[in-house]
Amino acid sequence: MILTHKNGVSFYKFENLAQFSEIRHGIFTRHFGNSSAPFESLNVSFGLGDAAAHVKQNRRVIARAIGGNDLIDVQQVHGDQVLILNPEKFVFDAGCERALGAGDAVVTAAAGKFLMIQLADCQSILLYDATRQVVANIHSGWRGSIRNIAGRTVAVMQKHFKTDPAHLVAGIGPSLGPCCAEFIQYRKEIPEILWPYKSANDHFDFWAISRDQLTDAGVLPANIEVSNICTRCNTALFFSYRGEGQTGRFASVIGITKHQKA
Repeated sequence: MILTHKNGVSFYKFENLAQFSEIRHGIFTRHFGNSSAPFESLNVSFGLGDAAAHVKQNRRVIARAIGGNDLIDVQQVHGDQVLILNPEKFVFDAGCERALGAGDAVVTAAAGKFLMIQLADCQSILLYDATRQVVANIHSGWRGSIRNIAGRTVAVMQKHFKTDPAHLVAGIGPSLGPCCAEFIQYRKEIPEILWPYKSANDHFDFWAISRDQLTDAGVLPANIEVSNICTRCNTALFFSYRGEGQTGRFASVIGITKHQKA
C-alpha cells in the first residue's frame, strides 16, 4: 500500500488500484478528524456515542481528501446483501448523506459517486473493472466472509454489468489479521469448510479466505493486493473493536471520477 497526503489528510492507497487515473480510492486512518476519545479522531460512524456534528465534519474531511462531495453510505448489517447504486434515486446532503439501504456491499458504474464502508476490524474489499468501468466496496466481517459476500459481489457485477472477473482488480484492506482473529467457539460460528484456514491456536486467516473466495469467483491472483495490516495490532493507526471495545470506525472509499472513452 502507498501512503498518500492530500488536503491535509493522510490515507493509504492500493498500488494496483492507484494505476487507474479515472478512479479515486483511499483507506483512511483514525487521524486528522474532529472527534474526541474514544472516537479520536476521524470517526465516520453515527450511533456509537460520538457527536453527530463531529461525524459530519469528519465525513466532509474525507470527501475533500477524496475529491468529491457525494459519499455513498450503506446500513451495514453483517450480511451478504449486495446493493447497486442508482444515483437518480438517491438524495445527497453535502457529503453527509442518508444511507443507501441495508446491505454490506455496494456496486456502481456512476461517475462522481464515492462508495464508503465503515470499519473497525472487518475487511473492506475494493473492486474495479476497468473494462466495464464499475467499482465495488465490500464490508466483509467474519459473518460476511462465511457467507462469501466477496464472491456474491463479483457475481452481481457479472450479472448486472457484464464484468469479466478476470478483468477485476482487488484490494483487501486493513482488518483483523490471523495474528488476532481468535474464535474459541469456531465450531459453532465458522463452517467446517473454512476450518483449514485455522491455526493450531484457533486463529483464522480471513485475508486468505477472502483472497481464495475472489479467485474462486474468477479474479486473477496477480490482480489481488492484500494490505497485511492488522487493525488490532495497530490501534494507534486504525480503530479496532477487538482491541478497544468502544471506539470509532475508519473509512474505506472508492469511486469513479470520470468515464474513459472506449
